[in-house]
Amino acid sequence: MYFKQFYDEGLAQASYLIGCQAMGVAIVVDARRDIEPYLVEAERQGLRITAVTETHIHADYLSGSRELAHATSATLYLSDEGGPDWLYGFAHHGLRDGGEIRLGNIALRAVHTPGHTPEHLSFLVTDGATASEPGFLLSGDFVFVGDVGRPDLLDEAAGFENTRFQGAKDMFTSLQEKFLTLPDYVQVWPAHGAGSACGKALGAVASSTVGYERRFAWWAKFLEGGNRDGFTRELLAGQPDAPSYFARMKRENKLGPALLGERATLTALDAEGLQAAVRSGRLIVDARSREDFDAGAVNGSISVPFGKSFSTWAGWLLDPESDPRDLVLIAAGRAQAEQLRDELARVGVDRVTAYATSLSGSGLVARAQVSPADLPAPEKAFLLDVRTKNEYLSGHLPGATQLHAGRLSRFLHTLPRDRQIVVYCQGGSRSGAAASFLRSRGFENLIDLQGGYDAWIAAPREGVQA
Repeated sequence: MYFKQFYDEGLAQASYLIGCQAMGVAIVVDARRDIEPYLVEAERQGLRITAVTETHIHADYLSGSRELAHATSATLYLSDEGGPDWLYGFAHHGLRDGGEIRLGNIALRAVHTPGHTPEHLSFLVTDGATASEPGFLLSGDFVFVGDVGRPDLLDEAAGFENTRFQGAKDMFTSLQEKFLTLPDYVQVWPAHGAGSACGKALGAVASSTVGYERRFAWWAKFLEGGNRDGFTRELLAGQPDAPSYFARMKRENKLGPALLGERATLTALDAEGLQAAVRSGRLIVDARSREDFDAGAVNGSISVPFGKSFSTWAGWLLDPESDPRDLVLIAAGRAQAEQLRDELARVGVDRVTAYATSLSGSGLVARAQVSPADLPAPEKAFLLDVRTKNEYLSGHLPGATQLHAGRLSRFLHTLPRDRQIVVYCQGGSRSGAAASFLRSRGFENLIDLQGGYDAWIAAPREGVQA
């Protein structure tokens, strides 16, 4: 058996290529939308992708299952569990609890594991060339390393009400009846790692075992004692804010993500071409460093710095439904621009048409900032904390209002346009991106707290407590 994990650090998302080398066939599980890495690796290993599947209707990224099945003519297997509200809305081969996918000596058995979502499947993998029983569990968002999938996302991101309580109950039952009945030696390979918003305490290592989780996971003591109420309270407490784009991902993944196909070559714009793009109203996304953006940027451009968090922040701030404009990237060169286009596709931002490397002659605007010493009083300005609710509860500026940066697009109507807004985060990075987004949406009387909450805490002042 050939087994390879593909890990996207930006989304903390894992997908898997599993192949039977004897028969030269393979399956991909939980594919991302830029499918080239799977095609390249399969060819390198002498494998043909004949099956594609996923564990559930994802909320944090746009699935590549449909894209990959279309490109390879593979059979697309998707869950038919969870009831009529959770059926996929496009052509597929339906899987239910106990259903099998066979590829030569390899067998994947579907296990219905509701909790994170009603339709969720995990996959027990048996390498028939060496064993007669499963040795691997692809657990999706059911069981992570040290954690389990949050059951409140349907409330948080998909517009449902109070589904979290039934989800927690289902999770308890799935753990009890589907997970803890497995042998300790079974390896657990989840769909997410540390940094994902699909749980609150995900481990940073790639995999675990049933035995390790049985002994050391936080939830194990509740299962051992049969304490479902305690499990529910602990599971629902302190979950991270769900970004607004999760609702769009959930909807598009259920109905069927648009097929990308063969994408056009990105147009390289010189300074004059960039100015023309700005005049024509195209959306400008600046991937330069925060420092470079602060020093001078195209007026109305959105700062999403290149790096580990690019796709996550892009999902927070770019909404192709409310703002369907063609997009121009400010990037270091063609290679970086193409990489960024791939990362944008993972969160459903597809209309990337061009890139520029020079801002010469584009009428640059510096980022407006205020030092902690000159911070206006709450009665004179609206203090906007764009950190998570848990960060806010651990300490914040007096009088500040918390609104996670990933929810700004959904709650713009709650922000004042007749007062100055001071935006801040922990160290200044997220607030810079958030402030640029607000300016692009017409908020003009806006400044950014230099150095964020950390700088404010460290600044000398009298008579003020966090």
